[in-house]
Amino acid sequence: MKKISILTACFNEEENVELLYEAVKAQFQKLPEYEYEHLFIDNCSTDQTVAILKRIAKQDKNIKIIVNARNFGHIRSPYHGLLQTTGDCTISLVADLQDPPELIPELIAKWEEGFSIVTCVKNKSKENPVMFFLRKMFYNTLEKMSDTNQIKNFTGFGLYDRSFITVLREKIDDPYPYFRGLIAELGYNMTSIIYTQPKRLNGKTKNNFFTLYDMAMLGFVNHSKVPLRLASFIGFTVALASLLVALGYFIYKIRYWDNFSLGTAPLVIGLFFFSSVQLFFIGIIGEYIGSIHTQVKKRPYVVEKERINFE
Repeated sequence: MKKISILTACFNEEENVELLYEAVKAQFQKLPEYEYEHLFIDNCSTDQTVAILKRIAKQDKNIKIIVNARNFGHIRSPYHGLLQTTGDCTISLVADLQDPPELIPELIAKWEEGFSIVTCVKNKSKENPVMFFLRKMFYNTLEKMSDTNQIKNFTGFGLYDRSFITVLREKIDDPYPYFRGLIAELGYNMTSIIYTQPKRLNGKTKNNFFTLYDMAMLGFVNHSKVPLRLASFIGFTVALASLLVALGYFIYKIRYWDNFSLGTAPLVIGLFFFSSVQLFFIGIIGEYIGSIHTQVKKRPYVVEKERINFE
């Protein structure tokens, strides 16, 4: 029998993990020709998430649990969990049921057709329309600026063949990977399933401005040099404009020496404008330097506190 791995990264999802477990189990009861494991990697939850998972794992040996020693963030923990799966393919599902488990049979069917990667692309979403619009703008911008083709409206929900997981495990040495970009960059035979993303079932999202910003900048830094080149281009353009303005002021002063008074307003406006441009691009350069710093440190993805139901 082929083995399917289900990966779920969670943090403070006590209201959802058991519902997700039951939903996944129900799908595999319709697929008796497959065996499965459901791996939950918990990012040091402070609620009852781990206790609920341990109770489930005690009754069902298909459930595996990794508990992290601390919260290692929304990038490293899911990636580490992905590398620990043992199935012939792995399906990634979020804990809040916004990735519909009902798509599992369709994902497996596409895999059986010969596709190594099956991505789930949300063309519509029942989430906050403003957030959906902003996410869509980000995906479009990244796709246009990226060195490789990016998958628009893709959150990581999908199926990944064991050959792809093996390459990640053995060939990719990135301590802070942008997983969505790696999928497009490695060039595997892939297809997509279109779906409508439902609302979060219970609780509040653990994402905030900083986690979303981190994900966005990680995508740009890993897959585009455009921001750095934009800094050079805008710097050259502003310098040329400044030279022309200075030359115009000089000629005007020569012609109207006694009547022309520069005043402080242009100086103050120019000072703040150039300072803001410099600070903006220093921040861009800082993002790239920070990425290099992370790569050089090569810290582990996570430190595990315990494992449950692993042989």
